Formats: sequence, structure tokens, C-alpha cells
Amino acid sequence: MTRERTFPAAPRVRAADAAPLPASRSVLARYLALALTWGASFLFIKVALTGLSPVQTVLGRLTLGALTLNAIMLVTRRRWPRQPRLWAHLGVVALLLCVVPFLLFAWAGQHIPSGLSSIYNATTPLMTMFVTLAALRQERLDAAGVLGLLLGAAGVVVVLAPWNLSEAGPGWAQAACLGATFCYGLAFAYTRRFVVSYGYDAPTIAAAQISVAALIMLALSPLLAGGPVRLDLPVVASMAALGVLGTGLAYIWNTTVIARWGATAASTVTYLTPLVGVVLGVLVLGETLTWNQPLGAVIVVIGIMAGQGLIGSWSGRRSR
Repeated sequence: MTRERTFPAAPRVRAADAAPLPASRSVLARYLALALTWGASFLFIKVALTGLSPVQTVLGRLTLGALTLNAIMLVTRRRWPRQPRLWAHLGVVALLLCVVPFLLFAWAGQHIPSGLSSIYNATTPLMTMFVTLAALRQERLDAAGVLGLLLGAAGVVVVLAPWNLSEAGPGWAQAACLGATFCYGLAFAYTRRFVVSYGYDAPTIAAAQISVAALIMLALSPLLAGGPVRLDLPVVASMAALGVLGTGLAYIWNTTVIARWGATAASTVTYLTPLVGVVLGVLVLGETLTWNQPLGAVIVVIGIMAGQGLIGSWSGRRSR
């Protein structure tokens, strides 16, 4: 029997700061919008990179995302968090969930297809399982969890294709995608350990987190964001979609789905994003896939589902 960690009591939040839970159809709409937005984000990154450097792309998406979320905070009259310790925690989350992985995915996008990036993004739940096992001692893996980790790791190897790395792109670019999803895993575990207990709602946490990330990138931009800039309609439209939707509204949608459906069900959105990313990469950019990439993606998804106990629960329901 596992022991759950107890958190300190969360501070009271004003009624204006807490959003009412939406109806189930509204949550489903957010879930599908999230899958489409995050699945398409790798296409947007690829197009943005035709006129911007990776650092400029990340700076732009975080700035637009922060402006969007700040506008929501202003219109809804929400209060910003006041606890200095929470802001320090949000700074760590901003680095792990935004700045570092966004930079890694943007850099990798110069060298590998956008569809392949979206496939690697599907390893996020797998990385989260690894980090949770190591960092949160109260959580232990059962036999299904161990099987899920092994299957997921095998799927990553199939996608990576060590027998022929040259076909899919440089190995370091593919490793950068895995590094980005590992950062996501660290961020989710850190958020659960240090942020959730404060009791703020999704728009408030998202706005604070993205704003801190944007400030970090603005501070780094004089050193890293140099280089030529070419803004045409596809680049501007991609950055607008990437910033306002993928880095702004999507973070609110994601937290809302978690609140209503739970973390396990909400994480299944990562099963749909590779489908969206691969299809858009093929149709819009004319990218090609090798046989091992979708096969490895399927193995990763099966591993994640097994580790979360979804396969056993579904078979149990069917046998009733």
C-alpha cells in the first residue's frame, strides 16, 4: 500500500479567481482543440524557422503566449499569486516546461521532420513515469508499470533507429527531442510536488508560468536571439498560432481537462498529437516517414497505456 504525500493547506482563493468547472461537452471540445493545437505546433515551428532562428521562434511564441494570458487575467480580473516562494517554484517550472524544451524542439526542427518531432513528443508520459519513479518516493511501479516502461523504451529505440540514424536526421537532433520530453517529465513532477498545493486555478498558474518564461527569454535575447529575420505571411501566421494558441490558450485547456477528467485521461491527448503532427507534415510540408517511426510510436503508446493500467481496465470492462 502506497502512502500519499500530504501537502500544506492551500490558501483561500477568491471566488473571482476560481473558474467554474465546464460541462462535459465543453471539456471534450477543449481536449480535441488541445490535440489539434499541440499536434500542429511542430508544423508551425517548422514554418517559423524559415524566417527566424530557433531562439527567435521561442522568444516570439512565449511573448505572444504571455500577452494572451495577461489579457485573460485582466479581462477576468484575476489576482496574481502573492507568495514569493510560489513565484520561485514557477520560475523552475517555466524553465523545465517552456524555455529549455521549446529551445530543444526548435533547434531539432532545423534538422528533422516535424512529424518525427511530434512522435518523440508522445514520449512525454513515459518520461514522466521515469521521473516520478525516481523523484516521488511515495509512488512505486507495479508489474504493469515496469512493463510499460520497458515497452516505451523499446518503442523509442525503434523510432530512433540506431541501425540507420542518417535517414531520419542527425542523432543529436533526435536526442534533443528526448531531452525536451525529459524536461516535461521533470516539470510535471515538480509541479505536483511544489505548485499544485497553492490552489490557484488554471488561467492564473498558466499566466504566471508563461510570463516568467517570457521574461527569461527576453533577458537572454540580447545574447542568443541575434541573426537575420524574414517575416512573411506564413511565418507571421505560424508564430501567431504557436504563441496565442499553442503557448497561451492551450495551457488553460490542458489544466481544465486535468481538473475534470484526471491526469491519466488527460494525458491521452499525447496519443493524438503525433497523428496530427505526422498528417500535417506529410500533407503540408511533403515530409516522408520510414516504416520504423509509426511502428515505434505505436509501441510507445502501448507502453504508456500499459503503465497507466488502461489496457487491463479496458479488458476488464469488456469481460463484464
